[in-house]
Amino acid sequence: MARKRLVTLTALVTVVSLLMTACGGLTNPGGAAGGPTADEKQVLNMTFRAEPPTLDSADSTDVTSFNVLNNVMEGLYRLDQDNRPQPAIASSVDISEDKTTYTFHLRDAKWSDGKPVTAHDFEYAWKRALKPETKGEYAHILFPIKNAEAYNKGEASAEEVGVEAVDDKTLKVELNGPIPYFLSMTAFATYMPQRKDIVEKHGKQYASDPDKMVYNGPFNLEEWKHEQRLTLQKSDTYWDRNSVRLETVHLHIVKDNSTGVNLYNTEKVDVAELNSALAQAFRKVPEYLPVTGSAVQYIQFNTDSEFFSNENIRKAVSYAIDREPLIKALSNGSKAAYGLVPPTIMNSDNENFRKQVGDGHQYNPAEAKRLFKKGMKELGVSEPPSDLTLLSYEDHRKEAAVVIKEQLKTNLGLDIKIDPQPFEQKLDRESNGEFEMTFAGWMADYNDPMSYLDMFLSDNPFNRGDWSNKDYDELIEKAKKNSDYKKRAKQLVEAEKILHDEVPIAPLYYAGKVFLQKKYVKDLVRHPVGAEISLKWAYLDGKEDQ
Repeated sequence: MARKRLVTLTALVTVVSLLMTACGGLTNPGGAAGGPTADEKQVLNMTFRAEPPTLDSADSTDVTSFNVLNNVMEGLYRLDQDNRPQPAIASSVDISEDKTTYTFHLRDAKWSDGKPVTAHDFEYAWKRALKPETKGEYAHILFPIKNAEAYNKGEASAEEVGVEAVDDKTLKVELNGPIPYFLSMTAFATYMPQRKDIVEKHGKQYASDPDKMVYNGPFNLEEWKHEQRLTLQKSDTYWDRNSVRLETVHLHIVKDNSTGVNLYNTEKVDVAELNSALAQAFRKVPEYLPVTGSAVQYIQFNTDSEFFSNENIRKAVSYAIDREPLIKALSNGSKAAYGLVPPTIMNSDNENFRKQVGDGHQYNPAEAKRLFKKGMKELGVSEPPSDLTLLSYEDHRKEAAVVIKEQLKTNLGLDIKIDPQPFEQKLDRESNGEFEMTFAGWMADYNDPMSYLDMFLSDNPFNRGDWSNKDYDELIEKAKKNSDYKKRAKQLVEAEKILHDEVPIAPLYYAGKVFLQKKYVKDLVRHPVGAEISLKWAYLDGKEDQ
């Protein structure tokens, strides 16, 4: 199997080399800066990994949708070029002495149809996301707000939720307790405003097409050719439009990386994402751009599955996986993961969380065999099931899935089938619990371990493996309300150690990505938390000289 992968990679490199020759090769087209004045024609073309499942911020759950929303919408705060929260629709905020009441003062901002953005738009959007009937999977990110969780569970009224539009320009927010990252949270998609009249006008079709929503961000969604392309146009009503230099952005939905490279080489796109094989081929090209963030990839076990309800079976699978060959197969700057929370995340005591917890399961095939045998004895079976599947993506992560399949066969005699699915179908299968193991991932919504750890609360909709631990739930709930940030930090450390012990997931790697990006593309900001990209400050400088 290793020989087969080598032959495939060699063939790919050969094809790419021929493609480069046919197109004149890849050089550094930007060279020195194109001069003090940027290009007059500010049109950026990028490949985009998938069709956004929904642009309804009350219901969106995936980074593809978040990336679009981050550029056509805007919350009270926005992450800047240094990933710090800065005032956006809010011009300022007053914070009470006990840090539980935030009073936001809104600037003069307009929607794309010219109507003013008001505090009522924020109150409506947040309460709509929390409304039990909405069934928004990301409602939990609003739970720091007083009575938000109770309302979401049908145990309180909307009027009891701690968000109130005092007037058109003043929004008062009451929290359950002080949290160190709340302003960063207000930059997240679920915290963005919505217009009640527009939502009610379009009903279930809201945000399904450009003319079925309004925008208050740097760009408007001008065109959406589903499964083909999204076109963003600079907004002429955005409050900070003078900071926006791009006039048009075309996001080409390209699921095959080779097609993306072809578009890049023929000057049809300025930025293209690479898969692992192509990353190997292009790694010495000046336009090669590796990017690291806060995404973690892991196997999630369905604990409702009879086989994976056994803790020792789950542990055995984790011990049987050697992470190093995985990241070599990916060749995209990823790092081996031995815990859920990545090393880029700080704890609330300002210490590095990963160093505080330490590593979890290392590669140990002997221990894996012992635990696997023990687990099967506990289940009363002599052979593992023959029909187990690993739900996976139809993208570059399939290389990692193949390595996992080989290792489980070699180290445990466990023969699994890889079941690659398109992105949206995979999410549906996970949400419905239709899997035994799934190749899952998570990217932080804000820079705090809680962004990862509260996902595994018993009642969190993203706990798709249906794992439950009372002690874990109690630690997370206590940490959410703890105003002593040092004690809170210890509670979060203890919580992740429970994940190590019970193994509802097997962490695999902290994901890196590789892009080809023309040198004339300037100030395209990539964030390690929340949405991945901000186009607000991007511009082209030097393309017209080529």
